[in-house]
Parts: sequence; C-alpha cells; structure tokens
Amino acid sequence: MDNMQSILLAILQGLTEFLPVSSSAHLILVPQLLGWADQGLAFDVAVHVGTLAAVLIYFRREIHKMLLAWLASISGRGQTDDSRLAWAVLLGTIPVGLAGLLFHDIIETSLRSPLVIAAATILFGLLLWWADAKGARVRNEYSIGWRDVLVIGIAQAIALIPGTSRSGITMTAGLMLGLSRTGAARFSFLLSIPVILLAGGLEIMKLVEEGEGAIWGPLVLGTLVSGISAYLCIHWFLQLLERVGMLPFVAYRIVLGIVLLFVFV
Repeated sequence: MDNMQSILLAILQGLTEFLPVSSSAHLILVPQLLGWADQGLAFDVAVHVGTLAAVLIYFRREIHKMLLAWLASISGRGQTDDSRLAWAVLLGTIPVGLAGLLFHDIIETSLRSPLVIAAATILFGLLLWWADAKGARVRNEYSIGWRDVLVIGIAQAIALIPGTSRSGITMTAGLMLGLSRTGAARFSFLLSIPVILLAGGLEIMKLVEEGEGAIWGPLVLGTLVSGISAYLCIHWFLQLLERVGMLPFVAYRIVLGIVLLFVFV
C-alpha cells in the first residue's frame, strides 16, 4: 500500500464513519474502481483508531461530564441529564453487540454482495429522507428515554447489514422519535464510541491471531489522516446540518447505489 492509497482510504473512513452515507459501499467501490488490493486488517485497525480519537477529542468535555455523572449515578448519588445520556449510550450499544455475536457469519458470508450493499444504500437513504421530512425535530439528545434507546439501539444493530450506514440509520431513528437534526447527530456520534471500541477490539484480536505483519508508515499515516478527516467531518456536519438538512446525503446515497448496481450487478 502506497501513501496515496493510505490517504484516500483514510479520508473515506474518516468521512463515512460519521456522515449518513455507507462506509461499506465506498470501501468496496473505490478499491474496485482503482484496481487496488485489499488494504489489510492492520490498516482497518489503524483508521478505526483515528476515527475513535477524533470523536473522543471533539466531545471531550461532554464525555468528561458524562463519565463523572455516570460514576456518581452508580454510587447512588442520583441521576442527572449527563448520567442518563451516558446510560443511554451504553445501553444503546447492547443490541448491536448481541446482533454481531449472533449473526456475524451470516453478515460476513451472505450479506456482503454488491446487490445487498446497493439496495441498502438506496432504501435506507430514502428512509432517512422520510424521517427528516416527517420528524418533529423538537428534542435534543438529553431528552432520550429508555424507549428511544431501544429503538435507536435496534436501528444500530440493523446497520450491520452492509450499505445501511450506522450513522445514517441511527440518525434516521432519532429523527423519527422527534429529535432535532443536531440532537440525532450528536447522539449518533456519541453512540459510535463503544461501537468503534468493540469493532476495533475484534479487529485487533483477529490481527493477533493471524499474525499479520505491519508496515508502520502507511498505518501511522492512515491513523492521522482518518482522525483529522473524521474530526473535520463531525465539526462541519454539525455546523451545517440544520441549514442543509439530510436531502443532499439522501441524493448522494441514491446516486451511489445506482453506480454500485451499474458497476457490480
């Protein structure tokens, strides 16, 4: 893997981890169109580290308050908005963890076809458009209750279907439940932290088992670039979201799905 390949794939990972578009669609399409070999598991771990660092740094103040409030809540000192949000993030991760354990083999073997990815990219893009158009958009992330956590958590588990987009479907669920665009996006980004930790941990375990050799130059470059692109993506997405809405991303998903169908099916 050369530096240009590392940079492009890292930018793709950093952007598609948090934008409501499909990372799997991009990571299957771009290497195929450019004739690149698979980037390898070590690189996947590196770019996950970069995106995790980005969301931790961007939300560092919120995470600090949530952590302190959560520790206070489990020591019996009562619940606050921050502790409830921390519990929502933790409990919202359970469905995707269970689904990953139960359906891992099916996902890896039967659902990674270009047809599935293209169909999910288009269909869940249209669902995002509907939720954005019909949602009340009057609540923030601190208003999330247990029913909301269950719905958004199940939605995140559905995102294991390649082409769905984890951020896209969790924002869709949030909008359907009446969250504002910013509230749905912020909760989706916070919810990504334990998911990226779980996914990165599994990849590291596989990497250790396989004993894959590491070429550190592309890995360090990929980590830095994915982290920077992810941080900028979070910042500008939250700045622009209330003004531009979800329609540009919906249109992009539909075009991307059609391109996938044209190229691979």
